[in-house]
Amino acid sequence: MRGLEAALGISKTEIGASLKRSIAAGLAIKDRKTDRPKPSRRHLREFIVHGVKFVFPAKPGAMQRGLPTAFAAPVLRESLHSAGNLICVWPYAHAKEMGQSVDPLFKSVPEACEKDRRLYAYLALIDAIRVGNQRESKLAADLLAQRLG
Repeated sequence: MRGLEAALGISKTEIGASLKRSIAAGLAIKDRKTDRPKPSRRHLREFIVHGVKFVFPAKPGAMQRGLPTAFAAPVLRESLHSAGNLICVWPYAHAKEMGQSVDPLFKSVPEACEKDRRLYAYLALIDAIRVGNQRESKLAADLLAQRLG
């Protein structure tokens, strides 16, 4: 848990509570050999594709400096071309891009994503599902399915 705490900027208490909720919901299972939690990829993918936009709704807000997310993030930038000039960003004072702010799933997301490109790709795909239209959501869900296996 210390590793997750350092990498994600989330307290051990919050991580522990999240793991308990994930196991109770079937999004994670305990490994029989190690007794450590591991994700249920199928259930997790199903929740992200069909439920995350209802549990964690997001709407682009005011213009702010931030880290690009959704279709503006590197993972989707080449696959989707927006009709407008506005991009979605997670508010972050150290970033250089300007765009419409989108609340991240957790306040430490921008900092954690700067450290971990893989995490950044996953969370940007989730945001594309949260804020995107049907075409963007489907593309993000397909890319997420490929990555999760």
